[in-house]
Amino acid sequence: MNRTRSTLKQGKRRKVKWFRVTLFFLVILLAGGATYGYSVYHNVAKAVSKMTSPLSREVSAKRETKVEFNNSDPISILMVGVDERKGDSGRTDSMIVVTINPKTKSTKLLSIPRDTRTLLVNNDKPNKQRYDKINAAYAYGGINETIDTVENFLNIPIDYYIKVNMESFKDIVDAVGGINVNNKYAFELDGVSLKKGPQHLNGIEALEYARMRHQDPLGDFGRQQRQQEVISKIVAKGKSFSTLTKYDDILKALEDNIKTNLTLDDMIGIQSTYKPAAEKIESLAMDGEGKILNNGIWYYLVDDETRQELSNQLREQLGLGQETVASIDSYSSN
Repeated sequence: MNRTRSTLKQGKRRKVKWFRVTLFFLVILLAGGATYGYSVYHNVAKAVSKMTSPLSREVSAKRETKVEFNNSDPISILMVGVDERKGDSGRTDSMIVVTINPKTKSTKLLSIPRDTRTLLVNNDKPNKQRYDKINAAYAYGGINETIDTVENFLNIPIDYYIKVNMESFKDIVDAVGGINVNNKYAFELDGVSLKKGPQHLNGIEALEYARMRHQDPLGDFGRQQRQQEVISKIVAKGKSFSTLTKYDDILKALEDNIKTNLTLDDMIGIQSTYKPAAEKIESLAMDGEGKILNNGIWYYLVDDETRQELSNQLREQLGLGQETVASIDSYSSN
């Protein structure tokens, strides 16, 4: 069954919130250091060091030189949510490309649907390229292949990434003392039963609430809405003084479930230099159509013309000249 453009746009209005509240997890580390003084800042620095995971390359092949915060260079960040379980490498549930230009004081967000069909690219293994859903790139080659694939799909450089493990929902929800939600559908998943209506969720319940997909009429889009709801509720609890006193538990949950190639110095640099870019945030839509191909698999298909238009907008945002995107035979079943 095809998913219409109007269905995709249901999630568009929530992209800005998803971006802000996810980045909040990192920003709150700096705020905590300023609030509680050196001892807490020291713990924050230790936590960030455990979260830091460099890429296999220092600079994107689509850039000539590394971006410099001191020069106010426009930057790009790929934010991904990954559902990793024991014995499973996982796939990306959410994928947002964030391009930030402090000179124009603007930020553009582009959400890539998880079922988008494209060429999976791994620059470290050029002979392993294949067509598949874009969320499979993580299962095959981790964050490096995910970034290489997105760069090829949009013909833009990805400078930084933030990967959030969905398991963090469980740990962080427990750290803030649980959250209140208004569940639209009663369901059971992995031994957890949730009733319809308002209720208080602990960490395990919140994780299943965020994971449920097949029993939701909106499928993946309904799950994305609940994931965003859980994150926003965590943030709301995190703003209270009583919750901030549990910062040790929150830091532990963050360091166990977030990976990024941003260092603490990078985070401080972004806060000081790129803050004006939050004055204007624009969400871009990726139009396409759902279709079952000859192999019997449902994909979200985005044509080359649409990819070119998006690439042009993002490259302009990054201060780069326009280039032609590589053609992808989206309707092939090979």
